[in-house]
Amino acid sequence: MPSSDSMTYLQGLVYRRSGIVLEDGKDYLVDSRLSPVARCEGVASVDELVDKLRRDRSGELAQRVVEAMTTNETLFFRDGHPFDALRSHFVPELLKARSQERSLRIWSAAAATGQEPYSIAMALLQGFPELASWRVSILATDLNEAVLERARRGRYRALEVSRGLPPSYLTKYFSRVDGDWELSANVRDMVTFRQLNLVEPWFEIAPCDLVFMRNVLIYFDASTKITVLKRLHSVLRPDGFLVLGGAETTQNLDDSYASVRVGPGVYYQLKTPTLAESTRGAPRAGDVASSRTPRVA
Repeated sequence: MPSSDSMTYLQGLVYRRSGIVLEDGKDYLVDSRLSPVARCEGVASVDELVDKLRRDRSGELAQRVVEAMTTNETLFFRDGHPFDALRSHFVPELLKARSQERSLRIWSAAAATGQEPYSIAMALLQGFPELASWRVSILATDLNEAVLERARRGRYRALEVSRGLPPSYLTKYFSRVDGDWELSANVRDMVTFRQLNLVEPWFEIAPCDLVFMRNVLIYFDASTKITVLKRLHSVLRPDGFLVLGGAETTQNLDDSYASVRVGPGVYYQLKTPTLAESTRGAPRAGDVASSRTPRVA
């Protein structure tokens, strides 16, 4: 097991690089996640790995350590009801609201190995054939480049496609390749994968109609949650929808969001400001409206 000094160092590193709070008492988790990294680095223990980390100037080893400590558990159509809400409420509402521009932009944050954005793509193909004549883009991001590379391939093991994926979707959108299941090109082509760390400066993200950011805020402390939710103001369109995990909320963190109940789930939209509020907060001529650009404050 790592020493207390090594744990303190790793807690600070993981928090600075990812915003994830590594609580006390997680020694076994740290040892199990980082022992393989230590072996790859040619050292015998996590303590020796930390010694090497302290000397590392490139930042590459630190990135591998942080990636090893992040949770990449996911499955197709995870939790079910957010995708029911997508079919019954989000997309029908957005079809009406975007009927003139005929464009739909979706962001799946913390996408891991890609099951969530690909589930969104399949749900759109299956339920909304009218979108064939629209510009539809799905951006999928994660801080872990290794899992993103897996996601880009769109190839999954038998166990992975057996968890959450309807059998009819497996038949329609997958084919067998070397014992695995590979998504069809028309599904893969709907999704663009890019590396993004939510607590570091964001690249420019075009305004989105729908944002899935599920099961990531739970790993952040309150101040990091507030920062991420505030930055989302610049990404989520005024009538767009924000989907968080079942144990996540904007309450007591950011009062700019209004809750929207659809079936058993609660989702979020930006509140429409009153005229007085919008005038009071409006920038003067010559001011830089920096709040409209997603950047670390």
